[in-house]
Amino acid sequence: MKILVLNPNTSATMTAEVAAAARAAARPGTEITCLHPRFGAEAIDSAAESYLSAVGVMDIVATLLDAGTFAFDAVVLAGFGEHGRDALAEMVTVPVLDIAECAGHVACLLGRRFSVVTTLERSIAPIEDRLRLAGLDARCASVRACGLATADVDADPGGAVAAIVAEAARAVTDDGADVICLGCAGMAGVTAAISAKVGVPAVDGVAAAVALAQAVVDLGLQTSKAGVYAPGPANPRSHWPLSRALGLGS
Repeated sequence: MKILVLNPNTSATMTAEVAAAARAAARPGTEITCLHPRFGAEAIDSAAESYLSAVGVMDIVATLLDAGTFAFDAVVLAGFGEHGRDALAEMVTVPVLDIAECAGHVACLLGRRFSVVTTLERSIAPIEDRLRLAGLDARCASVRACGLATADVDADPGGAVAAIVAEAARAVTDDGADVICLGCAGMAGVTAAISAKVGVPAVDGVAAAVALAQAVVDLGLQTSKAGVYAPGPANPRSHWPLSRALGLGS
């Protein structure tokens, strides 16, 4: 089985961390390919950066499709609720899994209510929107921000642990959460610290998405093309894929 994991930002260090988390969750025989866009933002902390990242991950898949080298059984979008998931589901027939949705679904199997601990406060609303779109909002006790930007978590994930754990503890004591979801792919590895210090299960979205991708592929299921994820009309698209048009490599 081959799974394509897409880090929507352009940070090489975070891509490496995401790849390590994905491979740790993969079983023997599952091959993980982790890529990041050739253009975009090194960290995603705004709507503009999120939309730009969506074009970046679409460009990766479009380039592979255009070259005839897309040979994956599933795609994992490793941005916590970033834009692009629905577009990718239009572009390919294989399952496309978003780590925010996957973390929430797994959390619902472990407790009655879950909370998300993310980066900046401005990221709360987009995550709430993604959970609402996925039908998970009724089970979400809260979305909390640890106050660190994505780049801060990327630069010093170990130093971010205290802030993340502190918000997780407040989510349990103040909001009634039974499970904590890590609201940033760069937070992978903090799950053990949360469970040890707060005493509840903690879900890393990258690991959850890889595990669910393997399960869905094993069931022989693919993205439905009967409705909203049917291929889009064949309208002419200039300078697409962008990487080819700009000469950014294969």
